Amino acid sequence: MAAPTLEELPACPVETTLSLIGNKWQVLILRDLNLYGTMRFKELQRSIGKVSQKVLTSNLRTMEDTGLVHREVYAEVPPRVEYSLTETGKTLKPVLDAMWAWGEGYKESLKK
Repeated sequence: MAAPTLEELPACPVETTLSLIGNKWQVLILRDLNLYGTMRFKELQRSIGKVSQKVLTSNLRTMEDTGLVHREVYAEVPPRVEYSLTETGKTLKPVLDAMWAWGEGYKESLKK
């Protein structure tokens, strides 16, 4: 999948955002790369939790294609691959912060 063109994106900005980070795994990938910075595949898989290798790989590829995640391959033996947020991916930090704050508030409201 290549990065979508402007014509391919929905007219609604909320729908555009959801088309790029609209599943649980993509949001958790963003969360962990935002919190911890550059990570190797297994580190990311452990930090996210119960995600299969296939699902994580698929989501990372999609996010790389859309320009949110950068994949760096090092020519070493064994090969080393690291993932980090692109500058575009880093601009989603306020969205993640808002989700964090909302989640905390929601949990607090359940305690009353």
